[in-house]
Amino acid sequence: MAKNFIVETSARHVHVTQEHLEVLFGKGASLTHKKDLSQPGQFACEERVTIVGPKKELANVSILGPVRPATQVELSATDARSIGIAAPIRESGDVAGSGACKIVGPAGEVEISEGVIVAKRHIHLTPADAAELEVNDKDVVWVKVDTDGRKAILGDVVVRVSEKFARAMHIDTDEANAISASGNLMGEIVKI
Repeated sequence: MAKNFIVETSARHVHVTQEHLEVLFGKGASLTHKKDLSQPGQFACEERVTIVGPKKELANVSILGPVRPATQVELSATDARSIGIAAPIRESGDVAGSGACKIVGPAGEVEISEGVIVAKRHIHLTPADAAELEVNDKDVVWVKVDTDGRKAILGDVVVRVSEKFARAMHIDTDEANAISASGNLMGEIVKI
């Protein structure tokens, strides 16, 4: 097996609790599956919301399912700055003291006092993948990507290991644009 992995672009999106889903879309609302994502059990939804910051808003932002224990908004640094939100770079789920916003749906709105982050670039691996690549959960590594005209080595990539994962690296739209990512981009861990 090759010691590389696909590098995917994770666009702006929202994870919601069941409670917030019902405020945004109405009592008894459930997420409508649109398409599967690379991580097992994760999916893009038909439901869309508007993220409102102090300066302006971002309309038509995707919700990813399934529902979560905490509501979280993942934006690129450019998105966050453009709407006036100070969003720290964090791993998913690490939202303490992060940015605040209003989330607006067709049936209502939710104000979150924290939960807006710029997702730290990361690699999802199974334990077998991690052993093959000689890394452990929470390691921070460098990843080489060979794009046409914008080859790069990306640092500060956190390794996340779980039996529930599929082998893939996630970067945000700012990072993808900076390296001209397209098609089936592959990454490889390198020693610096």
